[in-house]
Amino acid sequence: MARAEIIEGADDAAIAGWLHRRLSAALAGADGSVALTVPGGSTPFPILKQLAAMNLEWEQLAVWPGDDRCVPEDHPASNTGRIRAVLEPTGAEIVPLMAREDVPRFALAWLGMGEDGHIASLFPNIDPRTDDPQLVRRLTPDPLPPEAPFDRITLTIPALLNSGELLFVIRGAEKRGLFEAALRGENDLPIARLLGAARQPVTCFT
Repeated sequence: MARAEIIEGADDAAIAGWLHRRLSAALAGADGSVALTVPGGSTPFPILKQLAAMNLEWEQLAVWPGDDRCVPEDHPASNTGRIRAVLEPTGAEIVPLMAREDVPRFALAWLGMGEDGHIASLFPNIDPRTDDPQLVRRLTPDPLPPEAPFDRITLTIPALLNSGELLFVIRGAEKRGLFEAALRGENDLPIARLLGAARQPVTCFT
């Protein structure tokens, strides 16, 4: 079971600064490229915009979405397209998921969490496993969210656990309560399965 550092009241600038320090250290210690995975949704993009304005060895950074909707990149629902719009001008490599097998070890896996305890596109009803033999899966959410009625492609729990550290940005008291319950092993939601198997540092900004 992971032990998490929970940092309360951090604004977007503070989180961007934390990411900058972590990525700077990873890049300084790397011979080649450094891989990072980031979530979709509304929370990460203001943070990513602030991070993009900071000085980093961006050309050495490969940025993967943790999950995506199976739509063209120019579709408004595409996580890859939104990440590309913010970070590609820095020189970072943006890596679409698609049906990839060459998933790297991530220096940092940044994840969001839904109100149902899902992470990436690993929803409770699909029974995501910590021993999944695949690193990337295509799936159909059930039920399909009306605001995004698309098939998904997602990193699996083993792919996310193959990382140096885990980062969460959790907004709202209800989500924080669910995250803390998962951290204590009080439910069997996807977030709890990930945290239960995690051995790397976990940081959660609230």
